[in-house]
Amino acid sequence: MTVWIVVSILAVVLSPLAWLRPSRHQSGRMALRMEARRMGLAMQLAPQAWPHWLKQEPPSPCAQYHRPRRGKVPALWSYWQLEPGVWVNQWQEACVDEQLLAYFATLPANVYKVEADRQMIALCWGEKGEVSDLQAIDTLLKALA
Repeated sequence: MTVWIVVSILAVVLSPLAWLRPSRHQSGRMALRMEARRMGLAMQLAPQAWPHWLKQEPPSPCAQYHRPRRGKVPALWSYWQLEPGVWVNQWQEACVDEQLLAYFATLPANVYKVEADRQMIALCWGEKGEVSDLQAIDTLLKALA
């Protein structure tokens, strides 16, 4: 009887420690973020105001990978991935820039948004993927920065 009391007390004391261990999903995201840091990508969790017309609302805050823009500031734009391979602007007009479409075609299906502002090129991503997805993101951000 004493053994069962001791075992149950140990289980009660040690069970909160199991909650501190990250899940496989969290560990996978952290591994991707560390690899992105090794590649020189900056990442932040940024709150987003998603358009109401998206078929599935992405998370907010969302992981935003970005690079600073170099040289003179070219055009400012934002494109959302309506469904895999379909990129639209804020007025739901399809992207017609062939150079951008070539880069967008290499991106994973869970990239929600790519935007260029005066200071940086940013990409909102669901972080479900492999290192090859990170390499495609890095290629896009380097090319467009």
